[in-house]
This record gives sequence, C-alpha cells and structure tokens, in this order.
Amino acid sequence: MRVVTGCAHRQTEAILPTVTAVAAPNDPLLLLSATQLARMIRAREVSSRDVVEAHIRRVVEVNPVVNAVVRDRFADARAEADAADARVRDTAPEELPPFHGVPCTIKECFALTGMPQSSGLVARKNFIAATDATAVARIRRAGAIPLGVTNTSELCMWMESSNKVYGRTNNPYDPSRTVGGSSGGEGAVVGAGASPFGLGSDIGGSIRMPAFFNGVFGHKPSGGLVPGSGQHPVAHGVARKYLTTGPLTRRAEDLFPLLRRLAGPDGEDPACETMPLVDPATVALEGLTVHVVPGDGVRTVAPSLLAAQQRAASALAARGARIVKTDLPELAQAFDIWGASMHAAGGASFASLLGDGKNFRPALELLRLATGRSPHTVPSVGLALLERIPAFRPAATRRAVKLGEELRAGIATLLGERAVILYPPYPCPAPRHHAPMLPPHGFPFAAIWNILHSAVTQVPLGLDDAGLPLGVQVIARPGGDHLTIAVALELERALGGWVPPGART
Repeated sequence: MRVVTGCAHRQTEAILPTVTAVAAPNDPLLLLSATQLARMIRAREVSSRDVVEAHIRRVVEVNPVVNAVVRDRFADARAEADAADARVRDTAPEELPPFHGVPCTIKECFALTGMPQSSGLVARKNFIAATDATAVARIRRAGAIPLGVTNTSELCMWMESSNKVYGRTNNPYDPSRTVGGSSGGEGAVVGAGASPFGLGSDIGGSIRMPAFFNGVFGHKPSGGLVPGSGQHPVAHGVARKYLTTGPLTRRAEDLFPLLRRLAGPDGEDPACETMPLVDPATVALEGLTVHVVPGDGVRTVAPSLLAAQQRAASALAARGARIVKTDLPELAQAFDIWGASMHAAGGASFASLLGDGKNFRPALELLRLATGRSPHTVPSVGLALLERIPAFRPAATRRAVKLGEELRAGIATLLGERAVILYPPYPCPAPRHHAPMLPPHGFPFAAIWNILHSAVTQVPLGLDDAGLPLGVQVIARPGGDHLTIAVALELERALGGWVPPGART
C-alpha cells in the first residue's frame, strides 16, 4: 500500500500562499566556503573583521523574515575578529588554526558561554551557559567565531523549529514553509548565506532534514564518532549513539575539516569512541557501488526528488561508479523501529523533560493548549502522550527493536567497505508549516539511519520548479564518513550544490 504524507494538503495550501524567498546574497564573501574564507584571511586578502561584518549584515537583513538567529553576540564576534586579525599579523600562516577568523553559528541546545541554552523550553528561558559544550569548544579552538545561537524545536524533538520562547523559524526559499527541525535555525541561517557553517545535532534527522529543506550540506556522523556532551537534552543508554553532533555547511569542502576537528572522545560522553578517520580525498569513485533506493515502499516520494536522485546516480556513474537499483522492504517499518528503539534506550521520559523538575501531565496540558494557556507546543504535548504507547505494547516493541538490530547487520553486510546508498531525505521538498503533523510519518526517511549508526551526508541537488531545494541522503556503514563526504564533493562538482535563495539553477 502507498500513502501520501503531509506534503501537499489543499486546505493548507489555500490558507498559506507562497511567499517570496529572501533576496540572494549580494556580497561575494557570502558565497564562499569556510575553508576558502580562512585561506583568504591567512593570506591577508581579506580581514576577519570584514568577513564577520559581511555575515552580520546578512543576518540583520534576513533574520526579520526567517527568525533563525535567536540571540546574537555581534559585539563579542567583532572583538574576536579584531583579535584574529592581530594574530594574523604576528603569526606565520601555517601556525594558524584551520578556521581562523571565520564566523559560524551554533544551535541553541549547545552550551556556548554567555548565551542562552533553553532548547526552546519556557522553563529554561533564563538559563545562560557558563561553559562551552565539547563540540563548541573544539570549533572555537579551530579558530571559528560564533555569531550567535539559532532556533530549535521545543527540546529538539520535532521537525518544525518553533517554540514558545523564540517563535517559529521560516524557510529562506519560501517563508510559508518549514525549515525542519530540530536544527532548523542552523539550516535557515546557512541556507540564507548568513553563516558559512553551523553546528547541529541529530537523533532522528535533525541535521539532515534542515539541511535538505534549506538547500545546504549536512553531515550526520557515524554513531559514537563525535561527543554530544554539553547539549540539552542529552540522550541516555544506547541512545547516546543515536544522537550525533555534526556540521551544516554551504560548501562540501568544509565537511571533513570540521568533522576531523569535532571527532574523538572527550572523557564525558560514554558512547563516544576512537574511530579511524579516512580523508575523503583518498576515495576512488571508480568501482564504488551505489545502491539507489527510491523509497520505503509505503510513502509516495515526489517525482522531483526521484529525478534528482537519478541525476545524482548518473553523475556518479560518469565517474565509474557501479549503480544498482535496490529495494529495502524493511524500511517500511522505519517508524516503528525508531520509536521502539528510542523507548528501549530508557532514560528520562520526554514528559519529565518538559516538566523540567515539575510534574507534567500531558492530558491536562492538552486542555491548556485549547485555551491558549500552555507554554508548550502542540507537537511536544502530543509526543509526551504518544511516548507511552510502546510500554503498552511490549511484544511489538521487542519485535521492532529486534528488526532494527537485524536491519543494522543486514545493511552493514550490503554496504561493506566500498558502497553507499542514495535515499530520499523526506517524501517531498519543504512542506508548508504544520503540514508534517498530517500525518507525521515523513521523518523516518532520515531517522532510521540513527538507529543503524550509519554515516550520512545530506547533499543539495539544486531547486525544483517552485524554487524549493532538492537533495539526497548519501549513506554508508558506520565508520564510512569518508565515503559519503567523497560522494558529496563529487555531486557538488558535477551538479552545483547549494543554490542561494533568490537565485535559480
């Protein structure tokens, strides 16, 4: 049976007409990779202060429309840029860190000293981080300068970046559409050209859906490669390996240098382990097996996405890759596998996290929502209700967890050391606001790969006829991050990669 997800609802379409995309960036600095910008700063072709100011101007220009940066640190960023320029004058270029003087943005769920870390929860709206999360500290040691923090869904558990602390983030390609979640603020600010790269987290597609909907690159590292310490909320038990921290970038060449800086144990995250990192530059695409999986066999995938997937396969075939059309019928159970695996991991319930130390009663909160008195969003309250279901279906939950374990082993055997999968990130391009709730079954296209610990890179593939980003997930076995990034680099070279809003392919 094939069903349509919440991608095109006539009633919603009638209520929310298409809104014009934000204007295209008019400063060439806003089109370059972080690696290029750092190279120019080291060579004194441009100052860090000029690069930072260009991105601040772009944030100021687009933020009234997209509402992506929810707290800025522009004054501190300017001071850090001036310090970076002073260091350039006194230091040999080869002694400077790889992203010296380059601006970036940070998802608000990560601790960034002096910045709020509410994760969209009203009860935490006054919480200010006193230290940097591990990933944030590593990015800053690499020379990057945070411009501010970006919006998330409430407690990072929904695919609309909307909450009662900061409001809703809108898509720069069409503000009537979602940016995805929970790293939606990052997707929007990078997609709009206002940040060269950002830091996101992903336990069910939260890097890849925002990257897809906003037309940029996003990398979900292999489970256990990058520590998740210092973010709120943090997963427990085996779910620590489902939760990954990774970059969103406008150019593919930044993915591996950032991953190399982010990876490795920190002594705090028990799921993080030492894993070998292979440079994507060493990957030969000739002879690489590429499994083209058109969908899960249940949900209808937009023809524009299938056509983009085929263009990606053809581009890789032109480089000597072996293309195989593959069906994975187990993916039809992705929703059940993800939900059961998350439940089986244990740890604090989502309802208790919403309560933030106080008793949270979902049924009562539904009544408060109906009267406009709730500090929570509808998806959060709904999730707090639905999370109880697996406990009432223990046999079905055990079966789904076992199926996930079998699928993990089967995919590892299928891919081996020299193969990847091309798979849609969602059934359609960015849907209208609220449409993902009708029904909320599109996110398993991304979420299932968290349970499998896979390395996944989300790759932009231009725009559709409506000006919305297209894209594809490139998936490899755990530890195969170099393969997915190598494919991303080739697809950017062959097909163009990020197309800024307001521009056309």
